Formats: sequence, C-alpha cells, structure tokens
Amino acid sequence: MSEKNEGKRTARERLAQERERQRAHDRRRRTMIVGAAVVCVLGLAAVIGVIAANTKGGSSGKKAAGPVMAPSGADGKDSLAIPVGASDAPSTLTVWEDFRCPACAAFETSFRPTIHELENSGQIRVQYHLATLIDRNLGGSGSLHAANAAGCAQDAGKFPEYHDVLYMNQPQETDDAYAKNAKLIELAGKVPGLDTAGFRACVEDGRHNSWVAKSNDAFQNGGFNGTPTVQLNGESVFPQKGSEQITPANLKKWVTEANKGKQPGKPTPGAASASTGSASPAPGSADGRGGPAPTHPGAAGKPSAPTGGQTGMKAKKHPSTAGAVPVPAAS
Repeated sequence: MSEKNEGKRTARERLAQERERQRAHDRRRRTMIVGAAVVCVLGLAAVIGVIAANTKGGSSGKKAAGPVMAPSGADGKDSLAIPVGASDAPSTLTVWEDFRCPACAAFETSFRPTIHELENSGQIRVQYHLATLIDRNLGGSGSLHAANAAGCAQDAGKFPEYHDVLYMNQPQETDDAYAKNAKLIELAGKVPGLDTAGFRACVEDGRHNSWVAKSNDAFQNGGFNGTPTVQLNGESVFPQKGSEQITPANLKKWVTEANKGKQPGKPTPGAASASTGSASPAPGSADGRGGPAPTHPGAAGKPSAPTGGQTGMKAKKHPSTAGAVPVPAAS
C-alpha cells in the first residue's frame, strides 16, 4: 500500500474516533441534563409539599395537628376521659358532651346539682368525654376550642368549675363564639385561680386539640346516637333506663341501687365542686321541672323522641340536621 493510501486510512480512523468521542460526550451531556431536570422536579415537589403542609397547618390542619397530649390526670381507654370524683367510688357515670350542644347544656342545667351531690358524697365518679359534633354539623371550631380549653383547665385542676361555667354561658348553637380563644379566656376569669399565663398559653397553642380530635373519633366509632350520651356503669340512662325516664330523683335511686352493699369512695377535697360564676342559664336550657333534655343527634345518629316527662317541649327543625328535633320551649 502506498504512503498516500495509508495516510488517507489513518485520517479516516482519526475522524471516526473523533466522531465517537463527540457522540460519547453528547450522550454524557444529555444524561447530565436529564438528571439535573429530575433533581429540579423533585426539589420543586419537596418545596410545594412544604408549602402545602404549612398552609394546611395554618388553617384547618392546625386544629388537629401535633402529638396527642392528654390533659393531666386523664384516664380511661387511650386517656380520653376526664375524671371527676372519688377514684374508688362504687359507680361510674360516663358522659359524652359537646360544649356547643344545647341539649348538653339543658342536661347540665337539670342534673348538675344532683351529679355534684353524688360526686361529693363518694357515690359516683364521673368520666367526661368531649366531642365536636356541632363543629362538624354546623361548621366552625367552637366545640374544639372549648374542649381544648377544658383540657387546659384540667391541667390546672379546675376542670369541674370551668366545665360548668362553659355550659352556664353557652352561646346560641349557631353562634360560634367559643371559636374565639379570647372568649374562653374571659370565661376563665369566672373560675378563681384559673386565668393564669400557663392556662392562656395552653388555650392559645391548642395544646390538647389532637386529644380532642381523638376523643371525637372515639365517639363517632362508638355507635352512640348523639350528645349527651349518659351511661351508669356502662348502661344507658339517658333519656331513660329501661322503662323509667331519667329525672334527678331517678338518677339518685339508680345509683343507690347500683351501690347497694358497697362503701362510698373518698373524694379528694375540691375534686367535685359546685358550679361557679353568675351567668344566667344557657339559652335553650331545661326548665328545671325534672324532664330530660333532648339528645343532640350525632353525625350518623337519630334524635331521641320526646317522652311523657318532657314538659315545655316542642318540635322544631334543628339547623344541624335534616329532621325535627324536640327542644325546650322558650320560657
């Protein structure tokens, strides 16, 4: 082969090698570009996720965000009950309530003195469970915020008094006044020694919001018809026990029967105190003639029908349900 032909072959080989190097370079460049694009997309997704999480946390997500922090002394399954009364009382009264529920306020107005009497004499221990049905049915956050504030009062050893104050000052059901922490803190002023920096911080931070949400989930999963739900030693007694309608006298009788032959408990001094504050009875409260208050229907429950002892009751369309619910007539 001539030197001329040899030179041409060598030049072609060099050209081919150069082209191969260029193609390899182009492949590496494309790979880097695609990789960088993927990283950018993932980074953008992460940023969007953080923004979404923060946005959610700043609105409704904040209500139930964070770890579940039960109030001090809470007991029962998953520490979802706030106990009042002697720990060794022979009987337990379980009460499920919503601080925005007018039927709960009516129950409290009619039975508060009797329940406190039974607590103070060591006959019963009451376990309060808090629900947020009205927030779900009517919208708002007053049930949640009031329940959180009640948990904060429990931390301060003032739950019974503050519980009563909230019901004695309950706004109209459609008025979401308890959504305002300032209102809840204002009402704390009616309980001596409760309005402290620690209580205010607990209320403002929503320290027990997740605990309240878990309590409401337990209510929803419990198969209950509505609030208030009242049980004596696990047996429903509201609006009646068997064929007997609940009244203060009957509640005492049922507790006496349940406690027959048993020693009363020893309540901690001040554990179950009389209600405080000078508020007027809540709008829509019972008239005090001994009849039971109506049950506020739950999300999947049905309203209780009026019974013969419900004096002053009339059927009225309830704003949070599709049916007619009996409510106390205006006095």
